[in-house]
Amino acid sequence: MSVVATLLNSTQSILVRSIQLTRRFLTLSLVTLLTACAITPNQVQMSADSTLRHQKHLQTNAEIRQFTLQGRIGVQTDSKGFSGGLKWLHSSGDDNIALFSPLGSQVAQITKSNNQITLTDANGKSVSAANAETLTHNTLGWSLPLTGLADWSLGRPTRGPVLASTWNEQGLLTTLSQDGWKIEFSNYAELNGYWLPGKIFLKSDKVNLKLLVENWDNIQR
Repeated sequence: MSVVATLLNSTQSILVRSIQLTRRFLTLSLVTLLTACAITPNQVQMSADSTLRHQKHLQTNAEIRQFTLQGRIGVQTDSKGFSGGLKWLHSSGDDNIALFSPLGSQVAQITKSNNQITLTDANGKSVSAANAETLTHNTLGWSLPLTGLADWSLGRPTRGPVLASTWNEQGLLTTLSQDGWKIEFSNYAELNGYWLPGKIFLKSDKVNLKLLVENWDNIQR
């Protein structure tokens, strides 16, 4: 009988310990759950705040109709590449882009006026097309998404559908998927009340393009 009693006492002790451990686990789980519930509203509020800032940023930058941009551009495809300087004068409906070699000599000029795109090379030969992507692909070997880039360079999407986008806590666009391009934005700086990116990386199925802005000027609504 003493052996049986000992076994019963041992079993009861194990059951008590098991119940105590279970209670502690449930208590800890409940505390964790309550803590998570307490944190979630703040996280949602922060997300909502950044979304409001993002909407305000887009509304503000949507005012821009004219700018002058100077910087560096790098392009890479499977068979072609280009790296050099860039000066871009943009206004509603018109564009004038000068491309320079790494040594500073002008290698091409792209102009857009009245929906006509013309590229003039260093020898003065001009070729025209209906859009910049076709023109630059046929003459330079890589596509320049001029229409989209006029918006993307300002840290805003075009008016077309957006596949996906993200922004930081300041509401500034950080990534964008649109018109077959995946775009990353960084190095924002404030100019005349507008927050503008200093680095724009674009990637499509066939082209990798990098735009480094060294100077913004003539920002107008």
